[in-house]
Amino acid sequence: MKTIIGRKIGMTSVFAEDGTQYPVSVIEVLPNTVIQKKTVDKDGYEAVVVGYEPKKKNITKAMKGVFDKAHSETKADVFELKGDEVYKYEVGQDILCSIFEAGDNVDVTGTSKGRGYSGIIKRYHATIGPKGHGSGYHRQIGSLATNGRTNNRVHPGKTMSGHHGHYTRTTLNLTVVAVYPDKNAILIKGSVPGPNKSIIKIRTATRDPNLKHAVKPLINRTVAKAAAPVAEAAPAAEAK
Repeated sequence: MKTIIGRKIGMTSVFAEDGTQYPVSVIEVLPNTVIQKKTVDKDGYEAVVVGYEPKKKNITKAMKGVFDKAHSETKADVFELKGDEVYKYEVGQDILCSIFEAGDNVDVTGTSKGRGYSGIIKRYHATIGPKGHGSGYHRQIGSLATNGRTNNRVHPGKTMSGHHGHYTRTTLNLTVVAVYPDKNAILIKGSVPGPNKSIIKIRTATRDPNLKHAVKPLINRTVAKAAAPVAEAAPAAEAK
């Protein structure tokens, strides 16, 4: 299994040489620097710890020591990756977007956009109350009673108001349309979880790990169009 961390830039459309249109999500994938390796003997499980995006300020002394030990520049985010393909990387090496190729079947994990504290109408799409004839019930939660023998309490699982959004979600079986190592970009067919500029994880599809999709070659002008948002986001990443 191959895994890598990237940042969602946005969506666009690209065209194949025969005119086929692909709606794609543009993912900026900077080099994932391996800063530590977890082993079964020492940590009880196997994984690689990678840093993503350079960061110069507000680094704790503990984390600075980890980066210095790996002979790596300080990074803004740290993640653990699992997979046979990434275990072969040693401390100090970079995992690049070139580990994926066009036609790969992948799963994408991201964090959905937060909606704050929301009521049940917005959060669970509950039915709104009558709007006329002097009704005082519009967007309330409604009855909390239970029709049963144990109606002495509100049972767990009752839909109520609360924090909405900001959930970790995974979209399965997406297709890699193109990979541009020179531009640190991956184009994935369809939408991926999370708002623009959010961190996402791309991994080999767990349901069909060996499945390859037929992707037609793109025309050259679509490369510049799709990579343009990545180039614009690069100065913002360096400013952090």
